[in-house]
Amino acid sequence: RETTCYCCCWSSCGGVRREDGAKAVRRVWLFFGSVRFGSVLRVRRGVMPTVSQNALFGMGNPLLDISAVVDKDFLDKYGLKPNDQILAEEKHKALFEEIVKKSKVEYHAGGSTQNSVKIAQWMIQEPHKVATFFGCIGKDHFGEILKQKAAEAHVDAHYYEQTEEPTGTCAACITGDNRSLIANLAAANCYKKEKHLDLDRNWTLVEKARVYYIAGFFLTVSPDSILKVAKHACEHNKIFGLNLSAPFISQFFKEPLMKVMPYVDILFGNETEAAMFAKEQGFETDDIEEIARKVQLLPKVNKNRKRIIVFTQGKEDTVATVGDKVTRFPVIDIDQNDIVDTNGAGDAFVGGFLSELVQEKSLEQCIRAGHYAANIIIQRSGCTFPEKPDFN
Repeated sequence: RETTCYCCCWSSCGGVRREDGAKAVRRVWLFFGSVRFGSVLRVRRGVMPTVSQNALFGMGNPLLDISAVVDKDFLDKYGLKPNDQILAEEKHKALFEEIVKKSKVEYHAGGSTQNSVKIAQWMIQEPHKVATFFGCIGKDHFGEILKQKAAEAHVDAHYYEQTEEPTGTCAACITGDNRSLIANLAAANCYKKEKHLDLDRNWTLVEKARVYYIAGFFLTVSPDSILKVAKHACEHNKIFGLNLSAPFISQFFKEPLMKVMPYVDILFGNETEAAMFAKEQGFETDDIEEIARKVQLLPKVNKNRKRIIVFTQGKEDTVATVGDKVTRFPVIDIDQNDIVDTNGAGDAFVGGFLSELVQEKSLEQCIRAGHYAANIIIQRSGCTFPEKPDFN
């Protein structure tokens, strides 16, 4: 039957604009199938068209997560505390090879942005390769493992491979209930815009996406790459998301952060990161709702999209701007005894959020999915998940 199309994005919905300026009409066949032919859209009865491959784009610092159970002697040898998160120094370089040789290890594709797009893909399940990821690795054994693990997660990873630095790694040294994390960024710091992002075959993948997400950590590596992607999203009225990632980003990388901010459609962060951002911007408030309002009102290039702010607060309510209002969304209750590891909670929340966003779901539904993903991840060691989600 013929129905009036009120969609705001004519090119993607299949509606046809008439030359006389009358309302567009699309023909909708109600049968089981979902195939587009030119200006005709066939829609499944009661089922939204499926999300397409490469619809979600992420770029960041890829790390190979290496988890192993170790003893106290191993921690003492490298001067590690049982529960800690540090960047590797020269004295830690041998740790990564030793832990592989002497322990039974588990490998996972890691790094903040890669974690988030990996979880988004897990939440979506099919089709595979909805999520695309760019980052830099080394041409080495760990790099090959990382490519394998990204493929197993069904993420369409296209790494810039170089020989100057080894693949970035993060060792999780487990003793009882404690995890000592040591990250060696190495190759992750070596991403080159002109040698990877600017190449036609890679930029084509950027153009295919309609939702973009980059963690603030990447501002320390290639702010020009972030700006190029952000401007593309803005010019084509697509969605660009950024994460504050850590307090030091707002403190020491304020200039590149604020160059990107006018293009940010969705800003993520936690309460600590939000407080530091407010301090550095001179907001003169520590009220998280007021901070969200002030961030929303910062200059923005694309006036067609009102900036959305999403601040998580651990077990406390998530705060988000909904239109002109700030709303609180309760997290899922959990017995504290069921919590195994909270390190991946923020990445997981964003991943869940993105999985619904790329399917054009409501903000409320995106936040529900974020809470669900975070709830699953904190009950497991590392940023890992079961075979399939159980999210409705």
